[in-house]
Amino acid sequence: MMDAWRVATPGPLSSSPLVRERVPIPDPGPGEVLVRVVACGVCRTDLHVTMGDLPVHRSPVIPGHEVVGRVVGTGSAAARFGVGERIGIPWLRHTCGACRFCTTGRENLCIAPEFTGWDADGGYAEFAVVPEGYAYRLPDEFDDITAAPLLCAGIIGFRALERTDVAPGGRLGIYGFGASAHLAAQIAIARGVTVHVLTRSEAARRLALDLGCASAGGATDRPPEMLDGAILFAPAGELVPVALSALDRGGVLAVAGIHLTDIPTLGYQAHLFQERQLRSVTANTRDDGERFLREAAQAHLRVHTTEYPFDRADAALADLWSDRVDGAAVLRMPG
Repeated sequence: MMDAWRVATPGPLSSSPLVRERVPIPDPGPGEVLVRVVACGVCRTDLHVTMGDLPVHRSPVIPGHEVVGRVVGTGSAAARFGVGERIGIPWLRHTCGACRFCTTGRENLCIAPEFTGWDADGGYAEFAVVPEGYAYRLPDEFDDITAAPLLCAGIIGFRALERTDVAPGGRLGIYGFGASAHLAAQIAIARGVTVHVLTRSEAARRLALDLGCASAGGATDRPPEMLDGAILFAPAGELVPVALSALDRGGVLAVAGIHLTDIPTLGYQAHLFQERQLRSVTANTRDDGERFLREAAQAHLRVHTTEYPFDRADAALADLWSDRVDGAAVLRMPG
């Protein structure tokens, strides 16, 4: 048996939907590996699963999809990783491999995907299983705690940055500055992009400047110059017209979250004319993950984390919901 945090009935955090329980240790199936969890990032998507913003896919479910651990067992036909090897378990867990999206390099749009911590149990537990083809080897440059946020916050931020099409020498705006944003900003700066951060948190603005961003203002402020692209990390639809109006001609706004509040009415002339574009970001491909991890190591990313013991997973979620977390929240397993 193992300790795990599970969600059976999603709801407001005041209803204590995340419950600690004793559950059986999972068995790895064909092509899967069993991992002893060392650390697990606390992602805003975990909040959406726990609070019911996303529809229930598995009940009860163990959240957590930024999982770092060591392989302790393998299922039949699993040969990619050896026992004792450190690996990462990400959000994307399975794709069909046969639909027109999978066969054209767009598996993030697969018609039958599965996701860790939503469709299958994740890393808020002592052990987890993962199909070996969807796990990652982790760069040695990052310890267990700093590696965890790379597995979703980092990868999704990387894909969002790619969706903006901002080239070296360009100007990027980042709206919201949490776990994902502070990693995407560093990748952009390493590429030679000027980054302007717009966020309501004073602490986040200080962090942005410390990481090398050119400016940091309030969430609805105008950046000091027009933008070639922008990423909206805050799950606030009211910021979409704000960000679009800050784009220069031909600029792209990428919305990085899986959940967003309603977008106000957009004006064609004010927000979209002159070939400004609004794009969503949906999951990631495994190639995105591999490319990001290589670039993260080369750029020597500074991963800003707030560490919580495993027995305070519920407190970590509450702090995330209340914007009391600087950088990325990470659970450390006992022992």
